[in-house]
Amino acid sequence: FFSLKNPKTMVTHMFFISPPTVIACGLLGISSFLQSYTIFTAAFQSLGPFSTRSDLRGQRRKLTLSTRQASPQELNTCDDPTEFSNSVDRAPCFDGVCDSSPDNAPLSQAGEATLRLGSMTGPTVWSEFGRISQERDLANLGQGFPDWLPPDFAVESLVSATMDVMKSPHQYTRTAGHPNLVKQLARRYSNHLMRNIDPMNEVAVTVGASQALYLCLQTLVKPGDEVILFEPFFDLYVNQIKLAGGTPVYVPLTFVPYNNGDEGKVTGGQWILEPEKLERAISPKTRAIVLNSPHNPTGKVFTRSEMEIIADNVIKAGPQCVVISDEVYKYIVHSPPPKEELMGTSCPGHVHFASLPNMWDRTITVSSAGKTFSATGWQVGWCIAPSHLIAPVHQLLPYVQFCASTVIQEALARTLPRADEPFEG
Repeated sequence: FFSLKNPKTMVTHMFFISPPTVIACGLLGISSFLQSYTIFTAAFQSLGPFSTRSDLRGQRRKLTLSTRQASPQELNTCDDPTEFSNSVDRAPCFDGVCDSSPDNAPLSQAGEATLRLGSMTGPTVWSEFGRISQERDLANLGQGFPDWLPPDFAVESLVSATMDVMKSPHQYTRTAGHPNLVKQLARRYSNHLMRNIDPMNEVAVTVGASQALYLCLQTLVKPGDEVILFEPFFDLYVNQIKLAGGTPVYVPLTFVPYNNGDEGKVTGGQWILEPEKLERAISPKTRAIVLNSPHNPTGKVFTRSEMEIIADNVIKAGPQCVVISDEVYKYIVHSPPPKEELMGTSCPGHVHFASLPNMWDRTITVSSAGKTFSATGWQVGWCIAPSHLIAPVHQLLPYVQFCASTVIQEALARTLPRADEPFEG
């Protein structure tokens, strides 16, 4: 037994009690380290050497071919054509093939979370589309994931983080976020939001953006609170609101077709927010507004003027109202908005809601690395907000999981600064 308040006493007592034990533990630790290093080395060597960028690209091509249908030309260039599958990897979501459903469990035995979801809650859109695509040999458009490998610099960062024998990021890290990563995120968002972000008190790292959304709602919403959703919306939002005990309130976006001169023929259009619809939905019960821009599923990018309308209604609702700004697609803006809508150049085409006047104190910004770096399996998300909104998330995090993957957080911390460098393909 040692006193943690006095390191000198701890070390003295440890050697005084059992010097042979200390020596044995040291030898055991060295042995374990050498075994772990051998295992990781063997694992990466099995993929081939990564000594040069061209070597890595060769391995990336091999892995890419193995996850989709290979063409005859590609098969002819392979040493062993049998290593490639002729089936399309449609989605990484296969839970739709299981037999479980809410109908199989009596609600009388259900817990509070299941009861809040309700008896009508069936398979998610991801599992249902996954099941259909498997049964009917179709490409799955029901889940937003890239079917190509991350860019070289991201893969290289992951390899270097995994093989770093000095830092060895294979153990638990800080629950609220790996120090290297929160510092990188704070640096970036200080630029995006034009204010100094405190990495330890205004950033929280989660297992993907989905968990970030879940924790935000759990820390904000209580039974009877209302949460506004712009319709159509990402499938996840509704049931996460219900799990928190809140009531979803829907504000439909309006589709305005382009006028191409052809009567009765719609070739495209845009989704707009009509201010009066939002004004009718706002009330003193409104605890949060979920804003998703760029928007899933429509691809809409909310304009600065639309965001200012939302900001005005946040103030009208009362001091309890907070915006959860889901910005996971912020680097995927397909066309620039009009010049009068642009704000800053840190992320062209995208307006960070928290950067609007008086909205920093009323906004939790949620994002992740999955879509940006074609690495949805990395599962690292984050929240950026003032300390009075982030502190409850920090408080809840240890009871959800101790920490997101340390090695992936370290890899992302190394990836982010490299992403700012000129892209070489």
